[in-house]
Amino acid sequence: MAADDVVRLILADHRTMEDLLRRMRSVDEDRAGALREFSGLLVAHAEAEEAEVYPALKRYKNVDDEEVEHGSKEHDDGNAALLALLETDQDDPEAWDEALEKLSEAVTHHLDEEERSLLNDTRENVSDERRDALGRAFRDRRAKLLDADCGSVDNVRRLVER
Repeated sequence: MAADDVVRLILADHRTMEDLLRRMRSVDEDRAGALREFSGLLVAHAEAEEAEVYPALKRYKNVDDEEVEHGSKEHDDGNAALLALLETDQDDPEAWDEALEKLSEAVTHHLDEEERSLLNDTRENVSDERRDALGRAFRDRRAKLLDADCGSVDNVRRLVER
C-alpha cells in the first residue's frame, strides 16, 4: 500500500484510537492527555471521512451505500459518547469508567464494522490511484480540523446538537 492510500491512513488512525482507549483505561497513564488526543483524532477522522471519503465511495457501484450511511450514523453515536466522557468528572472513577466503556463500545464497534465492510469494499473496487487521491484529501482535511482544535468540548457539543 502506498503512503497516501486512504485505507492505510484510516487503519493507522484506528490503531491509534485503540491505543488511546487503552491509555484512558489505565490509572498509570495521563488519562486527560489521552482523552484530549483521542477527542481531536476521533472528530477529525470522522469529519474528514464524511467530507472527503464517504461521498466518493458512494459513486462506486460495488461499495455499499448503506454501509456509508451507517458509518455516518456511527460517527454521531461516537460523538455523543465522547461528549458524555468529556463532561464526566475524572475525579469520579465509577462515572469515568462507565462513560469510557460506552465510548469504547461505540468506537470499537464502528472500527470493526468499517474495516470488515467499507474498507474491504474500497480495497476491492477503488483503484490505487484513486485511493491515493482520497488519502491525500482525507489527510489534509484531518490536519486542518486538528489544527482548529476540533476535539474541544464546545465543538463536540455543537456536533452532537446539530
